[in-house]
Amino acid sequence: MQAEKSPVRPEELPGDEPDRALRPRNLESFLGQEQIKSNLSVFITAARDRGESLDHLFLIGPPGLGKTTLAQITANELGVDFKVTSAPALDKPKDLAGILTTVTERTVFFIDEIHRLKPAIEEMLYIAMEDYELDWIIGQGPSARTVRIPVPPFTLIGATTRAGMVSSPLISRFGIVHRFAFYTEAELSAIIRRSADILGVTIQSDAALHLARCSRGTPRVANRLLRRMRDFAQVLGNGVITDEVVAAGLAKLEIDTLGLERYDREILSSIISNFGGGPVGAETLAISVGEAMDTLEDYYEPYLIQAGLLQRTPRGRMVTGRAYTHLGLEPKLTDGTNADQRLPF
Repeated sequence: MQAEKSPVRPEELPGDEPDRALRPRNLESFLGQEQIKSNLSVFITAARDRGESLDHLFLIGPPGLGKTTLAQITANELGVDFKVTSAPALDKPKDLAGILTTVTERTVFFIDEIHRLKPAIEEMLYIAMEDYELDWIIGQGPSARTVRIPVPPFTLIGATTRAGMVSSPLISRFGIVHRFAFYTEAELSAIIRRSADILGVTIQSDAALHLARCSRGTPRVANRLLRRMRDFAQVLGNGVITDEVVAAGLAKLEIDTLGLERYDREILSSIISNFGGGPVGAETLAISVGEAMDTLEDYYEPYLIQAGLLQRTPRGRMVTGRAYTHLGLEPKLTDGTNADQRLPF
């Protein structure tokens, strides 16, 4: 059985449209990822002052950390057009050509999920990125010929949650590569307070920090939970989001103190009960919990690993001692037994 759409799933879900109004529009209002912001500010300023297109930019990181937002901000800071698509939408070479033939000089062209590009699209992109030209085949059979169509200098921003699936030739064509990190509790608390101001809701400082601790290091999750807490405060309280409102709201949503939802706990429990704590392969684990392997690897594992609850080893996935403790279970000893299974001699 697949997991229902939980508020702590980091991918964009139906109903997240209001979150777009919460997105910052410039680097100054983009909170977190300080090293990325600092370097990117220099690169943007230099390119803008020279009147040149920014080098192609590759953004790596789990869903919900702000890759799309930063791409839009890059275009805003450069003062240029912004075009956006995703790799699955580029089905045929003509789809890519249709976009690139309409770009203006220095346009920022953003491709999300770039690891899912088809080979024919990727090969066309190589030439466009390096030479600002498109190879186009005219005619068929023996009379077919290739013509090169010039395109204005542009900046490609590619984003991926799975850098290992992006080919080396494509990665090598990006002049700037940035890897996003999960946000700290302090950064998320600041993001929550900023979003609350935009939404016109009052949230107490301790409530914002409580919510931050349960947001899986992800701004998208933090903003989604903030909207749910606003609902609880409005209907069950006096409209102010207090620490008590957050505690009660998270309990109703079955989100625990580490930000784990029921399905996260089921993944850990399955490894423990069905596979003795691991190791277990990703495909086998996905089947056991009734979820697609891509979803398991992209949406659940990154945070479980970052939280110190899961390990990836050459032999497969293993839960940690902290996972046993968090679930209230007796940790497995090195010989495969539990402490209470040992004989007293």
